[in-house]
Amino acid sequence: MPVLPGAEPFRHEGGETGVLLCHGFTGSPQSLRPWAEYLAERGLTVSLPLLPGHGTRWEDMALTGWQDWYAEVDRELRALRERCTEVFVAGLSMGGALALRLAAKHGEGVTGVVVVNPANRMHGLAPYALPVARHLLRTTPGIADDIKKEGAHELGYTRVPLHSAHSLRKFFRLVDGELPQVTQPLLLLRSAEDHVVPSVDSALVLSRVSSTDVSEIVLEQSYHVATLDHDAERIFEESFAFMDRLAPGIGKEGTAARG
Repeated sequence: MPVLPGAEPFRHEGGETGVLLCHGFTGSPQSLRPWAEYLAERGLTVSLPLLPGHGTRWEDMALTGWQDWYAEVDRELRALRERCTEVFVAGLSMGGALALRLAAKHGEGVTGVVVVNPANRMHGLAPYALPVARHLLRTTPGIADDIKKEGAHELGYTRVPLHSAHSLRKFFRLVDGELPQVTQPLLLLRSAEDHVVPSVDSALVLSRVSSTDVSEIVLEQSYHVATLDHDAERIFEESFAFMDRLAPGIGKEGTAARG
């Protein structure tokens, strides 16, 4: 199936500092593209991949699971490490969980981590029914477009495939167990009001990582997809300042493509 207009992956060849951005569950690179472009304009080498099964139709996603999504960002990170001296990982929602696992697994190969409204688990009783329900019901209503800013829109699926949701639940459990392996500097930004991922998920992440350089910022004017909301510019600025502190001079490297 062709990729939906606006859901295409984004890549930019910049300087020696790279950043991998990971989008969320049922979403697409569209939700992070303004962030990617902001960092690219400031000299970073940027990779924002389209996760398998995303950006086309939910039927395609139903054939994928967490192993496919993680394999994609793992490949992208390895490619960035081959051409950059410092590499950061960042993500929104499930993308935050992907970024945290990359940090846990790649250790010193990751310079720092930035997560926005990171998802850590599924809440309520419904997830416990997924092992059986996914064989009886194909989808449930979508979770995209939780944005406070009028006129802003997230390009995501209107349905959630339950096979994929079941896989995501397993992934959250896996990542939660690996959080103590995250030792890199961490910047966590969370919305004060989020209708998709509750603030307790951010609290759980902060309580379980082993990082000693940790910053938490509360976004007062945004819902879940904060990267497209009122606080987007603050996310971009704070993340760049965080990266510039850990890899000084990245804004001076220029944006010329390298052969």
